[in-house]
Amino acid sequence: MFQSLMNIISLWALPAIIIIILTTGLFKKVPLYETFTDGAKDGFKVAVNIIPYLVAIIVSISMFRASGIIELIGQALSPMLSHFNVPADTIPIMIVRSLSGSAALGVFSDIAHNLGPNDYATKLSAVMVGSSETTFYILAVYFGAVGISKLRYALLVGLLADFIGIFAAVAVCNWMF
Repeated sequence: MFQSLMNIISLWALPAIIIIILTTGLFKKVPLYETFTDGAKDGFKVAVNIIPYLVAIIVSISMFRASGIIELIGQALSPMLSHFNVPADTIPIMIVRSLSGSAALGVFSDIAHNLGPNDYATKLSAVMVGSSETTFYILAVYFGAVGISKLRYALLVGLLADFIGIFAAVAVCNWMF
């Protein structure tokens, strides 16, 4: 019963939201097409403005992965993390997740493919991907798009949140698995 209700809600949620927005706009006599095209123009301007930041973050991530630094850090941290039941296979996720979501998903895909879905490292990696944010990506793209140049406190808070997310993922996975 509950699952069929959730299926109906998920099927009709987006069309209902669109109909509500259009109906409200019509009642308030908002020029819908002009408003939509103005928003699309603004969105395109933002997309063009963030291209240099996207290129910079993609190039830096590619260089970071290709240089082998991630593997070296993983080898260096492996003995210490084994005391906390953290497999060495999850170290690249810890490093890459704050840089790029797509890179983290790529690393997670490799872990899941190589170790299988029931392996502890796969489960821990999945929780880590879901419990942290792409701090450097946000700082580079979104802050750069709106012209914020003083990033010190945002960077500190973002990295702290990433560390807390990783710590919480390890604690939860140790408790559950």
